[in-house]
Amino acid sequence: MDFLTPEQRSKLMSAIRSTNTKDEVRLAKALWALGYRYRRNNKTVFGRPDFTFKKIKLAIFVDGEFFHGKNWDIDRNRIKTNSEFWIKKIERNMQRDIEVNTYLESQNWKILRFWSNDIKKNLDACILEIQNAINGRQSTK
Repeated sequence: MDFLTPEQRSKLMSAIRSTNTKDEVRLAKALWALGYRYRRNNKTVFGRPDFTFKKIKLAIFVDGEFFHGKNWDIDRNRIKTNSEFWIKKIERNMQRDIEVNTYLESQNWKILRFWSNDIKKNLDACILEIQNAINGRQSTK
């Protein structure tokens, strides 16, 4: 049962951002401070990654846990309101993530995906993984 009115729920859901989320901005600022230059939401790259390093073919995605189905086997049963819509939407998002990964990998791109909570709770580990990927890609060029 939803504790909010349909109008309240609509207003709440409309405030959820698809780009420039807090966690994307945190990651962007950290990368920029380290001297890394990237493109944000590059429309010329399939799947529009959150960050791209096009020269070395590195794509980085920051995925929200709810919308991209983290622990989906467990969490799909927690959706009580409008569950048919949300289950279909989230499963399609998960399928799209697989399609994007498959295509980019076929084009020799390296893909890194981070959950929002990973950025929030362990930014340093995420940065280290990105640095290792950048250094590994640069050494092969």
